[in-house]
Amino acid sequence: MSKKSCSFCHATESVENRLLAGEGVYICENCVVSAYKIFFGDESSEEESVQELDMELFTPKELKKVLDEYVIGQDEAKKVFAVSVYNHYKRIFKQHSVAGDDTEIQKSNVLFIGPTGSGKTLMAQTLAKFLDVPIAIADATSLTEAGYVGEDVENILTRLLQVADGDIKKAERGIVFIDEIDKIARLGENRSITRDVSGEGVQQALLKIIEGSQVNISPKGGRKHPNQEFAQIDTTNIMFICGGAFDGLEDIIKKRLGGNVLGFGQDKRGKEENKDIISLVEPDDLVHYGLIPELIGRLHAVATLKQLRKEDMVRILTEPKNAIIRQYKKLFAIDDVTLTFEKEALLAIAELALKRKTGARGLRTIMEEIMVDIMYELPELAGYEVIITKDVISKEARPIYKKPHKKSA
Repeated sequence: MSKKSCSFCHATESVENRLLAGEGVYICENCVVSAYKIFFGDESSEEESVQELDMELFTPKELKKVLDEYVIGQDEAKKVFAVSVYNHYKRIFKQHSVAGDDTEIQKSNVLFIGPTGSGKTLMAQTLAKFLDVPIAIADATSLTEAGYVGEDVENILTRLLQVADGDIKKAERGIVFIDEIDKIARLGENRSITRDVSGEGVQQALLKIIEGSQVNISPKGGRKHPNQEFAQIDTTNIMFICGGAFDGLEDIIKKRLGGNVLGFGQDKRGKEENKDIISLVEPDDLVHYGLIPELIGRLHAVATLKQLRKEDMVRILTEPKNAIIRQYKKLFAIDDVTLTFEKEALLAIAELALKRKTGARGLRTIMEEIMVDIMYELPELAGYEVIITKDVISKEARPIYKKPHKKSA
C-alpha cells in the first residue's frame, strides 16, 4: 500500500505531520499552518514581541568595539556593518515598541566588497559569536539552480538549521554569509541564450530566500524528493551578508567617472585616489559587473574594505585577541618555552603575505611554514627562549636559542 502524501509539499504522512483528506487530495499539518499564517497572520507574533522587548540590544558603537578587538583597520566597513546589524535586530525585537505606529520596517541585508583576506568573513563570524546567533557560511560558486548537479540554494538554510542544533526559532534569527558572490555574476549585461546554471540562475534563486519567505527544507540536507520530511523556515528575520572581491569593478567605476582615460580635458587621478576608488561604487556599477538589479536591490547596505598594507599585516599578527603570534606564544608557553619575534621578522612576514596576495588569510600559512621545524624540537627546549629574526623568515638562518642563566646562591 502506497503512503499518502501532501498534494502541496509532497511530504508523507507521519505522527509529527498529519494529513487532512479531501476528495482525492491531501494537505499536511505544516501546509495548513502556513496557509493560516498567509491569510490571517501569526497570532503568536504579538505575544512573542512582548517577550522580545526585554532582550538586550547592543549599540553600533558597542558592536564596532567588539569588531575592533578582532579585525584590524577597515573602520568605515565596520561602522556600516555595526549599524546594519543593530538595525536588523532592533527591527526584530523592538519594531512593535512604538505605541500606535504600525509602520513595517524592512530588513537590511549587507554586501561586502573587498579583496581576499581583508576581513569580510571574519567580521560576520565575530559578531555572530558575540551575539550568540547561528551563522552559516556558503560559497556561491558551489550553488546551482534546483534540479542541476551541485548544491541547492536552499541547502544554505539546512546548514543554518544544523548550526542552530535543529532549533528553528533560533535559526530564523541567524546570519547567512554567502562568499564569492562576484563569481556568479552573469557575463555581460544581456541574458545568456544558453541555460545559466551557476550564474544568473543562482542569483534568481537567492532572491526568494533573501527577501523573506517560507521555505521547506530537508533537515538532513541533500536534494528534495517527495517521500521525505521537511522543516519550514521563515527567512524574514535572517540577515543575509554577501561578500566578494569583485576583481575588475574598479575599471567599471573609473569608466563611469571618466578618470585616467585617453583624450583631452580628462582629470588625472592619483595613485591614492585609485586605491580607494572602490568606495565610490554605485548600484549601476554592480549591474554592469553582472549582478542582477533585483539582487542588488535587496542588499541595501554596501561596505567596502580596503587592501591591507604592511603595517596592517603586522598589527593583525600581534594585536587582535586571537592574534596568530599570541597563539604561538601560548603553544610555546605550554612547553615552558618563551617565544620572541623581532620587529624586522614581523615586517618580513607581512611583506611575504603581500607578495603572495592572499591577504591576512595567508599569514597563518606562512607562520606554519616558518614554525614547523622549531615546533618539531619544542618538547626538548623547556626553559629556553626562542628568538625569531628576519633571517629565519628568509630561511637564511636558524632561530636563536637562549638559555636563561641560573642565579647563583
